[in-house]
Amino acid sequence: MAAFETEGARWRTSSYSGTGGGQCVEVADLNRRIMVRDSKTPGGTVLGFPPEAWAAFLGAAARDKL
Repeated sequence: MAAFETEGARWRTSSYSGTGGGQCVEVADLNRRIMVRDSKTPGGTVLGFPPEAWAAFLGAAARDKL
């Protein structure tokens, strides 16, 4: 598995996440990859997806097809 360089990434959370510090993911768009990480462990594992795959995932989630 390839490691992703995330230096310079501008991480953001969903507006639906709230401010309670609960179970959130953060995403960043970096070098034509959508990077995803757990907000509770920002130094932990980062997953990277091609933009097309991320868009397909979001579309499926919006249609409740996951």
